[in-house]
Amino acid sequence: MIPGSWDRVPHRAPCSVGSLLLPLPLPAAPPTCALSLSLSCDITQKGYEKKRSKLIGAYLPQPPTLPPERRAPVTPASSTRYHRRRSSGSRDERYRSDVHTEAVQAALAKHKERKMAVPMPSKRRSLVVQTSMDAYTPPGEQRARCPINMEHWISQAIHGSTTSTTSSSSTQSGGSGAAHRLADVMAQTHIGECPTPLGRRGFVRPRGSLRLQNNLVMLIRKRVICFFLENHSAPPDVTTYTSEHPIQVERPQGSTTSRTAPKYGNAELMETGDGVPVSSRVSAKIQQLVNTLKRPKRPPLREVFVDDFEELLEVQQPDPNQPKPEGAQMLAMRGEQLGVVTNWPPSLEAALQRWGTISPKAPCLTTMDTNGKPLYILTYGKLWTRSMKVAYNILHKLGTKQEPMVRPGDRVALVFPNNDPAASMVAFYGCLLAEVVPVPIEVPLTRKDAGSQQIGFLLGSCGVTVALTSDACHKGLPKSPTGEIPQFKGWPKLLWFVTESKHLSKPPRDWFPHIKDANNDTAYIEYKTCKDGSVLGVTVTRIALLTHCQALTQACGYTEAETIVNVLDFKKDVGLWHGILTSVMNMMHVISIPYSLMKVNPLSWIQKVCQYKAKVACVKSRDMHWALVAHRDQRDVNLSSLRMLIVADGANPWSISSCDAFLNVFQSKGLRQEVICPCASSPEALTVAIRRYGRAPCRASWGGGGAGAVRLRAVARVCVAGGQDPACWAIMCSVKPDGVPQLCRTDEIGELCVCAIATGTSYYGLSGMTKNTFEVFPVTSSGAPVSEYPFVRTGLLGFVGPGGLVFVVGKMDGLMVVSGRRHNADDIVATALAVEPMKFVYRGRIAVFSVTVLHDERIVIVAEQRPDSTEEDSFQWMSRVLQAIDSIHQVGVYCLALVPANTLPKTPLGGIHLSETKQLFLEGSLHPCNVLMCPHTCVTNLPKPRQKQPEIGPASVMVGNLVSGKRIAQASGRDLGQIEDNDQFLFLSEVLQWRAQTTPDHVLYTLLNCRGTIASSLTCVQLHKRAEKIAVMLMERGHLQDGDHVALVYPPGIDLIAAFYGCLYAGCVPITVRPPHPQNIATTLPTVKMIVEVSRSACLMTTQLICKLLRSREAAAAVDVRAWPPILDTDDLPKKRPAQIYKPSNPDTLAYLDFSVSTTGMLAGVKMSHAATSAFCRSIKLQCELYPSREVAICLDPYCGLGFVLWCLCSVYSGHQSILIPPSELETNPALWLLAVSQYKVRDTFCSYSVMELCTKGLGSQTESLKARGLDLSRVRTCVVVAEERPRIALTQSFSKLFKDLGLHPRAVSTSFGCRVNLAICLQGTSGPDPTTVYVDMRALRHDRVRLVERGSPHSLPLMESGKILPGVRIIIANPETKGPLGDSHLGEIWVHSAHNASGYFTIYGDESLQSDHFNSRLSFGDTQTVWARTGYLGFLRRTELTDANGERHDALYVVGALDEAMELRGMRYHPIDIETSVIRAHKSVTECAVFTWTNLLVVVVELDGSEQEALDLVPLVTNVVLEEHYLVVGVVVVVDIGVIPINSRGEKQRMHLRDGFLADQLDPIYVAYNM
Repeated sequence: MIPGSWDRVPHRAPCSVGSLLLPLPLPAAPPTCALSLSLSCDITQKGYEKKRSKLIGAYLPQPPTLPPERRAPVTPASSTRYHRRRSSGSRDERYRSDVHTEAVQAALAKHKERKMAVPMPSKRRSLVVQTSMDAYTPPGEQRARCPINMEHWISQAIHGSTTSTTSSSSTQSGGSGAAHRLADVMAQTHIGECPTPLGRRGFVRPRGSLRLQNNLVMLIRKRVICFFLENHSAPPDVTTYTSEHPIQVERPQGSTTSRTAPKYGNAELMETGDGVPVSSRVSAKIQQLVNTLKRPKRPPLREVFVDDFEELLEVQQPDPNQPKPEGAQMLAMRGEQLGVVTNWPPSLEAALQRWGTISPKAPCLTTMDTNGKPLYILTYGKLWTRSMKVAYNILHKLGTKQEPMVRPGDRVALVFPNNDPAASMVAFYGCLLAEVVPVPIEVPLTRKDAGSQQIGFLLGSCGVTVALTSDACHKGLPKSPTGEIPQFKGWPKLLWFVTESKHLSKPPRDWFPHIKDANNDTAYIEYKTCKDGSVLGVTVTRIALLTHCQALTQACGYTEAETIVNVLDFKKDVGLWHGILTSVMNMMHVISIPYSLMKVNPLSWIQKVCQYKAKVACVKSRDMHWALVAHRDQRDVNLSSLRMLIVADGANPWSISSCDAFLNVFQSKGLRQEVICPCASSPEALTVAIRRYGRAPCRASWGGGGAGAVRLRAVARVCVAGGQDPACWAIMCSVKPDGVPQLCRTDEIGELCVCAIATGTSYYGLSGMTKNTFEVFPVTSSGAPVSEYPFVRTGLLGFVGPGGLVFVVGKMDGLMVVSGRRHNADDIVATALAVEPMKFVYRGRIAVFSVTVLHDERIVIVAEQRPDSTEEDSFQWMSRVLQAIDSIHQVGVYCLALVPANTLPKTPLGGIHLSETKQLFLEGSLHPCNVLMCPHTCVTNLPKPRQKQPEIGPASVMVGNLVSGKRIAQASGRDLGQIEDNDQFLFLSEVLQWRAQTTPDHVLYTLLNCRGTIASSLTCVQLHKRAEKIAVMLMERGHLQDGDHVALVYPPGIDLIAAFYGCLYAGCVPITVRPPHPQNIATTLPTVKMIVEVSRSACLMTTQLICKLLRSREAAAAVDVRAWPPILDTDDLPKKRPAQIYKPSNPDTLAYLDFSVSTTGMLAGVKMSHAATSAFCRSIKLQCELYPSREVAICLDPYCGLGFVLWCLCSVYSGHQSILIPPSELETNPALWLLAVSQYKVRDTFCSYSVMELCTKGLGSQTESLKARGLDLSRVRTCVVVAEERPRIALTQSFSKLFKDLGLHPRAVSTSFGCRVNLAICLQGTSGPDPTTVYVDMRALRHDRVRLVERGSPHSLPLMESGKILPGVRIIIANPETKGPLGDSHLGEIWVHSAHNASGYFTIYGDESLQSDHFNSRLSFGDTQTVWARTGYLGFLRRTELTDANGERHDALYVVGALDEAMELRGMRYHPIDIETSVIRAHKSVTECAVFTWTNLLVVVVELDGSEQEALDLVPLVTNVVLEEHYLVVGVVVVVDIGVIPINSRGEKQRMHLRDGFLADQLDPIYVAYNM
C-alpha cells in the first residue's frame, strides 16, 4: 500500500508514480483526468502505459539520453517474464503490486544521479570476514556506464547540494528540520533542463507552478491510477534560484580548489573541518558525516517561546497538505438476512450428536504426517463417542465426588501441538458436552517461549486449574528431575490431563451428556495477542457460536459431505471457525495440513485439493506465496474442483496482491477468478466480511472530493448476520479511530464496527476494556446514537462502500501515528520489499513497529538478512529502503536493523512474533548484524535552540536581583583566628626544624605495604636529618643554585617527602612527578619527560631502581634519554650536614611547582609561594582540627593538588601522624585502606574516587568476612574524597550503604573541591553541619539557571555539597562571559579569593594574558577592587537552613562541572557527566561511558562488558536515552572494550585524550555507528 494521509479515502487510491511524479504543466490536467476516467473499464497494463504516454508525453520534459541498459522502463514485465521471475522465487508476492513497485523504483531513480555517501559503520575485523571499508565501492558504480570517477563522486557527496541535510543536534541557527528522505543528503533530480530537488512538503518550484500532491493513496488493486493536482502559490524557496524560467540547479563538477577530493573508499587523505589532514578511516567518515550535516536544508522550526526554565518540545502541527474528508456522513450498512433453514440444529453439540449417530462412518477429519501421507482419519462416530468419554472424565474423574475439580462453567486449557488436530477436536467437543469452557492455547516448549508468560497470565486470570493434552505432547513437555512438569513462568499451577482413550474411563451406559439449545453461556475463550504482547481472552457465547456457524454456512454455501482443506491454525480464528466448528455443523470432511508439512512441501495443500477434489481451501497469503515459489512446472495440478479459496489474512490489503499473482500462475491449472475469496476477521468480531463464492470481484466507484474518480476493488461483503428476525440483521459502520466513536464520512477511513449476535462478548475478567471494545455506541455528527444496540470494535481499518461492500486497509494494531500522520506497518513492509526483492531479506521476514521516543512514535524496521549478503550490499540496501520509504510514505525511519536469518522470535506457525521482537529491541537483546539510525531526519520535535540574550548592563542585573529578592551569590569561610606556636613561622622548612628540636621522636609518617604492615616511618628528627643530607647532595653533586628547579620522580612513600624538604633546605624549587610505569613505559615516560622539560628542571632526583629504568633500553625507545638533566640517586646520600639551611628572603618567593594534567588534556603547572603554602596548611589544620595527637590515614596519589599537600606538607605543619597507604597497593589488597583505618582507630581519612570505587566493587561481597576479621569503622569521623570535579553522589552513597554494617556513619562520607588556581577551596572538616544534597532541574541547568525541585521529579539531578568552605576563603559566583556577579539562582563560574591561591601558571611560553585572566580577575561591577582567581568550574551557592559553628546560616557550594568540558549544543550548556550517567543506565553491558563533541557532533563512547555481538544492541539504546533525557541527537556511537576510556590517577575521565585517540583511529573500536 502506498500511504499518504489516512484520513481521506481518495488520497489512498493506487497511484502510478513513474515519471509522473514530476510537476505537471497546467495543460496536462485534462488529459490526466481523461485517463483517470477511462479506467472505469478494464485495461491491460501495457495498454495503460501506451495510453498514458500518448496523453501526457507531450507535457513532460525529455529525459537526458542514457545508455540503453539504463533506459529500461520500470513498468512491470509481460506475463511470461513475470511468470518466469515469479517461479524463481525472487520476490515475496504477499506484498507485491506492480503499481507500488513502479512507485518505489521511480522514487529510487530520483537518487541514482547522485550516489549515496552515507558513512558506512565500522566493525572490528573479528565481527566481519571482509572489512566493509576495504571492499567499499560507490553504489552502482560498476553497473553505471557513465564515466564518474571516485573523486567526482566524493566531491558531490561532500560539497553537494543546496538541499543539504537537516542541521545537527547542535546547530544553533534553526534546530532540526522536519524528517526528510535520507537520500537528499546527496541527491538531486536531474530531468532534462529542469532539475528539481524534492522537498518534504512537495517540489521546489517557481511561484504559481503546478504541483503534484505527495499524498499517495490507498492501493488495493493494480491498474488503477488517480492524480490530484492543485494550484500552489507558496513563496519561492529562497535557498534555490527562482525566476520565470524552469529551476536550474547545477551539480558541482568538482572542487574549485587545487586540492583533489579525498578518496573515501580507499581511506586516503581526508581533511578535518580546520583543514588538518588526517590519515584515518574513522576520521574520514566522521568528516564526511559532518559535511552532510553542515547546511540545514529545511526552513527553521516554527517560532516557539522558550522560557529560561523550560524547554518546550516542538508540537507537531497538522500538515496543511493533508487531505480532509469532504464526503457526506456515512450510513450504517446492514448485512443480508440470515436465511430460514428448517433442519439447522439447535446447538453445535446437537449437530455432533446427529452426525455421530446417523453417519458414524462419515470422515470428519484427516490428519497428515510430514511426508504428506494420511496419518489418521477421525470419523463422526469416533468424534462423538470420544468427546462423550472426555466429557465424562472431566466431570467425574477429576477430584472427588464431593469436591470435583471441574464443574460446568469452569475454564479448562487445551494444550495440543499443531500436528494433532484430531485430539484437540475431541477435547474441544468434550468440553462443550461437559459444559466447561475450553481455552485453546499453544504448547509451551520451553520456559522462555515467546509470549508464553503472557498466556500464563491469561490462564491465571481465567482461573484455569486443569490442562487437557495429548499423550505425545505430555511426554514432550519439559520435566524436572523428579519427572514432574515444572510450573512455567507466569503460569498458574495446573493438573495435566491426557485425553487419549486408553487413559480414560468408559462412561456408564446410563450416563449421557445434557445437550441444551444454544444460550448465552460462554462456549469457549479464544486468546488474542495485543500489540504490546499482552494476551487477552475473548469470550464467545453458545448462541454467538451457533449463529456464526450458520452465517458462515450461508455465506460460503456449505453442504453436507463437502471436503475442505485447512492450512490454518485450528485453535483460533478462521482455522477454528471453518475447520473445527462449521465443518461439524455441516458434516464436512476436513483435510488438515500441519505447519511442519508445509515447511517440507509448500505445495502439499494444492496436492491435497487435487487428491481429494476439495471444494474449499482455507489458506493465508503466505501459503499461496510458498506455493508460487515451489510450483515450478507441476503438470498434475488441477484446481477446477475448488469453488472457494478462502484467504484468511484479508485484513492486510497486500494479501490481495498474492491473490493476483496466484491466479496469474494457476489460472491455467483450472483456478477460476471468482473462486478466490478474501475474508476479514478479528477475535472480537469473528468473521467481519467475506467475498461470496461464485461472484466476480465487485468494484465500487464514486467521486472523491473534486480530485477525480476513485475506483477500488472490494475486499468482501458484510458477512456477520443476526438471527432470523430481520430486526437482528448485522449492522456495520466505520467510526473515527480516536476519541468519541463518531461515524466517518463516506471518503474517510475509520475503524469498522459491527452490531450482531455472532461476535465475541467480552475480554474475560477485564470489564473496563470490555466496555471500550464490546459496548460501543457509534454516534452521528449531531451526537445521536446510530442504534440502541451496542457495537463491537473489530480492530480493522477501512470503510463501507455502496451495496455493503467492505474495504479493509489494515489493522488498528499495525497503525503508527508519526508526527500526527497515520501509517500502517504492512505498507512499510511492502515498500521495503519492493526495493530489491528478496535479494537481502531472508524469506521476506520483516518486522515493522514503532517505539515512543521523545513524545512521538518512531518507526523501527527489523529484517532478517540473507546469509550470503555482504556488509556493503546490506548497507546499500538499507540506504535505498530509507529513500524509498521517505519518498513514498513521507515519513522517516528511525532505526533500520538487519539480523541474521532465522533469529527473530517466531509465532507457533512461523510468523514473526512482533511484540517479542519489539521487546528484544527495547531491552537491547536483538543482536543485529547491521544497524542504521536516522534520528537527525526523524526527530522533528526537538526544542527550539536557545537564543543567547544580548548583554545586560550591570545596573539591570543589580535591579533585577533586588526586585526578584535574589541576593548576590557570595560566601566565605570562617576567619583564620589566633596564631598558634607553629603559625609564627612563615616557612615550612622552619616548622620542620622547630619540630625536630621540640619533639624529635614524634612520628610524623608511617608507610604501609600491601600486607598492612609498616614498611617505614619517619620521626621529626629523622626527616630533618635526611632532608639535610639531600640538601648537601643537591648543592655538591648537583651544583644547584637558589631557585633552581628539581624534578622529584619517586613512588608514593617516605623518599618523596624527604626529597621535598631537602629541596626546601637547599633553596631549590621541587616538582613532584609520577614515575613511569614499568609495564607501560612507552606511554607513561613521555609525560614524565614533558613535565621535566616544561618545568625547566635543572636536576632530577629519584631512587636507584627508577634511575635504571630512566636509562633503560625501553626508555630509549620512548624518549631521547640523552636529553635528561643530571639524575641524582638519593639511595646513596652523603654523610655530612649542610653549612646552613636556606631561608627565603621573601614569603612570596616560589616554594614548589604543582603540575597536573587536567581532564581536558592540558598540562598545567601552578606556582605555590611560601606564604600560600603556609596559609594552605593552616587553613586545613583549622578545618580538620589537626593536632600532634591526631592520626590521619591518607590513601591518595602524592603528586599534585590536595593529595600532595596532605601527603607531604600537613603533617609537618600540624604535627599529626599521617598513615600513608599508596593507592597502587590496593590492587593486590583492596581491604588494605579500610583495615588500616580500623587497626589504627583513625578518625579522619582521605581517599580518591578511584580508591572508593575499588573498595565498593572489590569488597562488595566480603563485608561479612571483614566483619569477622574485626574491621570496625565506627570511629571514623570524616572520610573525605579528594577531587576536582562534581561530587559523585551515586558512588559515595553506595560506599556508605555498603559499609554501614561495619560501623561507617553515612554523615562521615563527604567530598572536597579544589582546582588549579586554588588546590583546596572546600573541605568538610570536623565541625559544622552535615553535607547537604539538593535536587535541581536539569533542563534549567542547561540555561545556566538553578531551580530546586523535589526528589524524584522528572529531569531532577541530585547534587551534593562539595564540603565546607575553608577558613580564609571567599567565593563569589560570576558570569564567565560578562564577569559580573550573579544571584544565587544562577549557575556561574566559581571565583575564589584566598591567601592560599596559587601565584599563577608556570609556563615557558610566557602567556601572560592567560595568567592575568585566571589569577588576577576583577568583577566588571559591584566589588571591583578585590582580586579573584577564576577556578574554571561552574557552580552555585545556596543559603541553607543549617547554622555554622559561629551561629550564622550556612552557605553551601555546589560544583556542577568544568567550564572547559561543558558542551555548547543547541545554544545550551551540557555537562558530559549527565549524558554519561544516562547512557550507563541504558544497558547492563555498558560499564563506562564518555562523551565529547567534534565539529558540533555529539560522540558517545561506551565500554562494552559482554560479547562483541551485543555491540550493535547498544546503538539504538544510547540514541534513545540521550534523546529522551537530554533532547540531543547523538551523531556517532563508538563501542569499545573495557579500559579504553582513559582515566587519570584521581579517577577522572580524560575525554580529550579519548577524542584525540578516536580521531586518530587508535581506539580499535568494536563498532562505530554514524547516526543520520
